[in-house]
Amino acid sequence: MSLQKITYEGPGSDNPLAFRWYDANKVVAGKTMQEHLRFACAYWHSFCGNGGDPFGEPTHLFSWNNIPDAVDRAKAKMDFAFEFMSNLNLPFFCFHDVDVVDFTNDVADNERRLQAVTEHARQHMQSSGIQLLWGTANLFSHRRYMNGAATNPDFQVLAHAGAQVKAALDATISLGGQNYVFWGGREGYMSLLNTNMKREQEHMARFLHTAKDYARSHGFKGQFFIEPKPCEPSKHQYDYDCATVIGFLNQFGLQDDFSINIEVNHATLAGHTFQHELQVAADAGMLGSIDANRGDYQNGWDTDQFPNNVNELAEAMLVIVEAGGFKGGGINFDAKIRRNSTDMEDLYHAHIGGMDTFARALLVADAVLQQSDYKAFRQQRYASFDSGNGKAFEEGKLGLEDLRNIAISDGEPKTISGRQEYLENLINRFI
Repeated sequence: MSLQKITYEGPGSDNPLAFRWYDANKVVAGKTMQEHLRFACAYWHSFCGNGGDPFGEPTHLFSWNNIPDAVDRAKAKMDFAFEFMSNLNLPFFCFHDVDVVDFTNDVADNERRLQAVTEHARQHMQSSGIQLLWGTANLFSHRRYMNGAATNPDFQVLAHAGAQVKAALDATISLGGQNYVFWGGREGYMSLLNTNMKREQEHMARFLHTAKDYARSHGFKGQFFIEPKPCEPSKHQYDYDCATVIGFLNQFGLQDDFSINIEVNHATLAGHTFQHELQVAADAGMLGSIDANRGDYQNGWDTDQFPNNVNELAEAMLVIVEAGGFKGGGINFDAKIRRNSTDMEDLYHAHIGGMDTFARALLVADAVLQQSDYKAFRQQRYASFDSGNGKAFEEGKLGLEDLRNIAISDGEPKTISGRQEYLENLINRFI
């Protein structure tokens, strides 16, 4: 199919290639939808994913893959990518280094390739207005990283990881990238029998400090993100969930420069809801950005499907809006069309659906906050801590003996409902 501009036509539209809910300039709670949501395209899934799986060959075939020269091939892919993103009015994109151009085992040649494609990206960014939400280095696909990158027991592997991160940071800085992400896909272990866990985590912290110091010394003023995931590909990953990452950052003095990039499917793999992980990060002041997707309820792995559940995302948007939005980041569609979705139109439908779902969830969350007793109910539920003995406890003025005496004097507490079903119905009412 030919590429075409996707525009907002409203909820009544029957056009499958139009937005029904995402109106970029619509003001919600004092900001436009575009400012709230800060959508980004995941370069790796949209333009590198080939539909292949462990049981079958690729099904998504791109014309640029027939170009023999790596840089020319990368430029042709980028030409298409920016046309696609422009047609969807996506304000941002994200990339790994090896997404934008194929790498070899030659560090200097990889740097040359990445610099050439970075210049090509700059030209597209200037003409389209699309910005780089964040860049990163792929430190998990190459076989040298089978035992980790920054946590690898072989220093020479760590050195190669440093070379890749330096080049990726240079590209990110050159393109005015607003953030930089670390996903430790293999920063973990398969067996403790061959692992010094304490030393590996110390190496990881030193590596992050080294990368951060380099970027700051070269003018990078953005935020660094860590993206948690509990397992897969490693059995035990050191960035298991938001709480684990927050503890790690605080332990090693990284909390002032690093926030968290939360992926929906990673949260569920960790046994949490997406909303839980958002709240943990928000409470710590580290809600940096999100990778938007969903898992399959019947599958126990990271399926990276496009989001489509308004109810779940409405609850997520309640957390995001009440937290004041993202700390530098946005909503990156780290999602891929299915193996049997082989038309270019499918990639459009996927992004339109994801953007519309988040836009509708934002409207629902705003309505709940502005037109219901949601906030008042939650405040009232903790009212016993706003005055009297409850307030004295929060202020640290009561000891354990004081609590014992109050329990005796005031008697058995009343049974007070949490009204969970009422609140769940409240969300549905505004959907």
